[in-house]
Amino acid sequence: MKKGYVVFLLVFMMALPFVTGALAEENTETRKDIVDTAVEAGNFKTLAAALEKADLVDALKGDGPYTVFAPTDEAFEKLLKELNITPEELLARKDLKDILQYHVVADKVMAKDLKDKMKVKTLSKKKLTITLDPVRVNNANVVKADVETSNGVIHVIDTVLIP
Repeated sequence: MKKGYVVFLLVFMMALPFVTGALAEENTETRKDIVDTAVEAGNFKTLAAALEKADLVDALKGDGPYTVFAPTDEAFEKLLKELNITPEELLARKDLKDILQYHVVADKVMAKDLKDKMKVKTLSKKKLTITLDPVRVNNANVVKADVETSNGVIHVIDTVLIP
């Protein structure tokens, strides 16, 4: 009886990586993409409107992987006050697409991958500087990291990054 139990445990332990791998793969497929995740969160309305206006929604629903440093609605409100403009004026800016692409890296960069003074190239072909303790992207604080999606990761920031 003991021998049968040992054999069962060995078979179970050998099969476990395949089972957990299949479950992880299934979980990835059920996750929403970057755009849907941001919209569902509810505090990225301005970002969602800007992505739509700049015709970037389909790109960020693509395969990726992408890392998005996503400014909250509060971050956009702060920017509007600083620039003394309305949301409509922001959405009408000729450089809107460049501003948004400055928030996106064409790779999946998790918090554990970050290093102090690290530079990451964005879709706008410009670089962001990452600093640690506290975690910042240029002058923006990362207020929530590692929101995983089906096509990348979102790091929530408190300031809109301007190239």
